[in-house]
Amino acid sequence: MPNFRELLNATKAEIREVSPEEADAARRRTGTVVLDVREPDEYQQGAIPGAVHIPRGTLESNIENRIPDRATPVIVHCASGVRSAFAAKTLADLGYADVVSMRGGFNQWKDEGRDWSAPRTLDAAQRNRYQRHLLLPEVGEAGQLALLDAKVLLLGAGGLGSPAALYLAAAGVGRIGIIDMDVVDESNLQRQILHNVDRIGERKVDSAKKTLTAMNPDVDVVTYDVRLGADNVMQILEGWDVVVDGTDNFPTRFLVNDASVKLGIPVVHGSIFRFEGMVTVFDPKNGPTYRDMVPEPPPAELAPSCAEAGVLGVLPGIVGSLQAIEAIKLILGLGDPLIGRLLAYDALEQTFREYKVNVDPTNEVTWANRDRIVVAELDDLCMPHPLAPPAA
Repeated sequence: MPNFRELLNATKAEIREVSPEEADAARRRTGTVVLDVREPDEYQQGAIPGAVHIPRGTLESNIENRIPDRATPVIVHCASGVRSAFAAKTLADLGYADVVSMRGGFNQWKDEGRDWSAPRTLDAAQRNRYQRHLLLPEVGEAGQLALLDAKVLLLGAGGLGSPAALYLAAAGVGRIGIIDMDVVDESNLQRQILHNVDRIGERKVDSAKKTLTAMNPDVDVVTYDVRLGADNVMQILEGWDVVVDGTDNFPTRFLVNDASVKLGIPVVHGSIFRFEGMVTVFDPKNGPTYRDMVPEPPPAELAPSCAEAGVLGVLPGIVGSLQAIEAIKLILGLGDPLIGRLLAYDALEQTFREYKVNVDPTNEVTWANRDRIVVAELDDLCMPHPLAPPAA
C-alpha cells in the first residue's frame, strides 16, 4: 500500500501544475474559472477575487452545479497545492478536460504579493437557511448576497402584497418596504395571508412587519403608514431597487408610474379581478411603462374594485407570487423578465396567455424626458399634463 507521499507524487504525475504567476495570467482569460477547494474558514480569511469556492470534501457532489460545462478551463488551488492536486485529479476523472493545479497554493500567491481580498460570505446560519438557493449555479452565494443587499418596496400589504412580501422575505431580500394606511379587517383574511384574526383592527403595516420579521430575521422591514400621494411619492420611492405594485386604483398607478419613470426604478405590476390576474414589468430604462399600456384611465364604472366585483381568494396568491419571482429576476439579472410582455392568467380556464406591450411613440413620460416630468395626482380621473414646459 502506498503512503501519503507516494500517493501525492503519483497524483501529481497524472495532472498539470502551474505556478501562481502562470495561474494569475490564465485567470484573466475569458471563461477561465479559479476554483478554491479550501475549507470555509480558510476562504473567509482571504481569497482570490472571483474564485468559485467549493470545499474539497463536497467537490464531487457540487462541481456539476457550479461549473456545469466540462470544457471550462479550471485552475484549482488550496492553501499549499496538496488538496488542489487531488481535486484536479478528481475533476479529470469526472470528465473536466482542461484542469490545472496551482503549485504553492494561496499561501504562495499571497507571499508573491498577488491580488487577494477577504470575501464577504454568508454565516453558518445563513448558509443553512438559503442552502437551496446556494445549490442553484444561477444564484449561489454571490446571488444570495445580492438578495440580502437588495431593497424592494411593496405598494400595499393586501392580496398581492401579502404573497409577494412573504416570498421575498423568505428568499432573503435584505430590505423590504411596505406602504399601506389601512387596518386589518376580517374580510381581508380570505386572501391577505400576512394577517390573522388576532390582528383585526391593527395597522396593516405593523401586522406585516410582525409576520415578515418572525419568518426571517435577516430582513429589515421598513413601514409607511401613510397615503401615497404627489406630496410624498418621490421621497418614498427614491432609493429602492424594485417596486412591486399591488395597488388597486388608477390614480395611484399613474402616480407611481410617473414617479418611477422619473427615478428610473422598475415596477413589477400586478392586478386581479374576479378569477383573472395579470403581471408585467415596467422598466423605464429598458421598455414600456404603464402609460404605454394604459394611456388614460377608464371610466370608474368600467373599473370596479375587488370590493365591488369580488375576487377568488387564492388568485392574488398566484399573481403576487409571480410578482415576487419577477422582482428576484430583476435583482439577480436572471432569465427573461416580463419587460414588454403582459402575462394574463385565467383561473377558471387554468391558462396563461402572453401579450406584447409596445412603447407608445406619443407617450412623453419617458426616462429620456425625466427632467421634465411633473409628478401630480389625478383629479377625479382627469389627466393633468405630466410634463413641465422646457426651460426657456
